[in-house]
Amino acid sequence: QVQLVESGGGLVQAGGSLRLSCVQSGDIFTINTMGWYRQAPGKQRELVATITSDGTTTYADSVKGRFTISRDNAKNSVFLQMNSLKSEDTAVYYCRSSVRLRPFNSLEYTYWGQGTQVTVSS
Repeated sequence: QVQLVESGGGLVQAGGSLRLSCVQSGDIFTINTMGWYRQAPGKQRELVATITSDGTTTYADSVKGRFTISRDNAKNSVFLQMNSLKSEDTAVYYCRSSVRLRPFNSLEYTYWGQGTQVTVSS
């Protein structure tokens, strides 16, 4: 079964740091883009950061300079280092991946993790 599993969420005071991790498991050929999204109560899910297989990154303006996305291709993993956390960063954080399942099939499939709660107290 192909799936993403996140870890690392929790409760932290404003100004603190957290590191989220996400691992892709299952029978896959390759992972292209991986990313982190978040959804706060009453709001739509929004992009936080993405990283391609060659390491190109993008960030939401609201997290630039505070969050860093990275990945370990050998371990099918993506990470989100979150520093200088603010109360407005409170949300459920979701990992997302775009995956090719077979070398002879160029179709990409999207997978989402189950989400991990990040709560920043002011």
